[in-house]
Amino acid sequence: MSKIEEKVEDLVKKKIENIGYELFDVLYLKEGQDLILRIVIDNEKGITLDDCEKVNNEIKDILDEADPISEQYLLEVSSPGIERLLRKDWQLRKYIGDKITVKLFKKDENGNKNYEGILSQVTDEFLEIEIEEKIKIPRQNISQVKTVYQDDL
Repeated sequence: MSKIEEKVEDLVKKKIENIGYELFDVLYLKEGQDLILRIVIDNEKGITLDDCEKVNNEIKDILDEADPISEQYLLEVSSPGIERLLRKDWQLRKYIGDKITVKLFKKDENGNKNYEGILSQVTDEFLEIEIEEKIKIPRQNISQVKTVYQDDL
């Protein structure tokens, strides 16, 4: 997490939780020529456009007053989506037992750059996933972890 993302999380987390949502993530990124501050929210019922608008209205003044970003940026409030990017330990632990995809920075000793399996363990050093057998993937080799949507029909 960047310092800007941490600062923004500290500024808005309590307000978002007080109005009934979970702050799932804060992303500060460049898309094309635009700088985007993406606030990702969640709750047990799912997220609607009205929820995003409500959170946006609650946090925009906090961000304007604190002014944590010197450049001009676009504020975006969104849901984590069906396939969720997992960047934090608490997110990984929440999805133990679920199917995930793991992308590596480069191919490992088995020649693989991508894995898909059931997340079974999270430590500071590795993620363990079950494919046919359990494998441990060193965290420093991981570039991205996402949940996998499974249609249970």
